[in-house]
Amino acid sequence: MMASDRTLQRPEAVTRILFLCHGNICRSPMAEFMLKDMVKARGLEDRFYIESAAVSSEEIGNPIYPPARRCLSRHGVWFDPYRQAREVTRADYDRFDIIICMDRSNVRMLKWIIPDDPDHKVRMMMSFAGLDRDVADPWYTGDFEKTYQDLTESLEALMKKAP
Repeated sequence: MMASDRTLQRPEAVTRILFLCHGNICRSPMAEFMLKDMVKARGLEDRFYIESAAVSSEEIGNPIYPPARRCLSRHGVWFDPYRQAREVTRADYDRFDIIICMDRSNVRMLKWIIPDDPDHKVRMMMSFAGLDRDVADPWYTGDFEKTYQDLTESLEALMKKAP
């Protein structure tokens, strides 16, 4: 095996997680940076690779929505202010171990991009907390704190199940 081939392979110990929401400016980047914060606090950065994306192209290139940024800041969660929204691709299915959607609409829209889930990678965020409901969408409610609480509950449960 050539050295360049080795750089393309990833260690099996790394869990690759992709969070999805409609525009990738509120819920999914909040989840991305909240989980990165939790992982760092536990000294597990080398065991996780975490990203977020959108199921629509509406917000591509835009930064995290300012109220979402303020919510993360209030809770002391670091985020990259320069990150830009991106759309999920078919290739992401092979790149990630778990693809976590914030609501049922995200799952429906994802099926247009990734029609099949033979490896059962697609999950609902609140399912990690044992709940059968969507993460509150602050774009419509304006309640970023409720979204933060939903994500905290699910991410804590996810961390308990982490390898």
